[in-house]
Amino acid sequence: MSQEQMATQAAAENVSEAPADELPVATAEQEIENLKQELSAAQAKAEEHWNEFLATRAEMENLRRRNERDLAAAHKFALEKFFNELLPVRDSLEMGIQAAVEGADFTKLREGSEMTLKILETAMGKFGMVTVDPQGEKFNPDQHEALAMAPVAEVEPNTVIQVVQKGYMLNDRLVRPAKVIVAKAP
Repeated sequence: MSQEQMATQAAAENVSEAPADELPVATAEQEIENLKQELSAAQAKAEEHWNEFLATRAEMENLRRRNERDLAAAHKFALEKFFNELLPVRDSLEMGIQAAVEGADFTKLREGSEMTLKILETAMGKFGMVTVDPQGEKFNPDQHEALAMAPVAEVEPNTVIQVVQKGYMLNDRLVRPAKVIVAKAP
């Protein structure tokens, strides 16, 4: 018999010599100790995950607040660039009023007003504003508002014969329809 077999047999005899009721208690105590260690490890892992969750939630809340502040600032200052483009229009109008007070002639006042209008149109164009002036075009209910219809023989029915008030579009979106008078058959 080899030494290994003798050791195995001796261990088996020692086990058989132990009282039968002590064996399950020792095994149960070992199992309880193992379960306690596993529970402790699981609780530590759960605590770690909870802390990660709290940190992530706090980070998300901070990000939300920062985005709200940025959005509020963007809304507050969104028109600043447009406003700066309109300042020359105001300056030009003030100069026109001053010229009228000082007795400038009508021609100069008209030229000043035309220049002011060009400055305004340029400023509006920089921001995607387009004038809707449908004189002579077919009536388009998506862009025009018909104020009246007039019998005209020289033009085709449903043609805009007079623009009472120009319309405006901002980035291909209608801001104000053009108010027009439309031709109808006599």
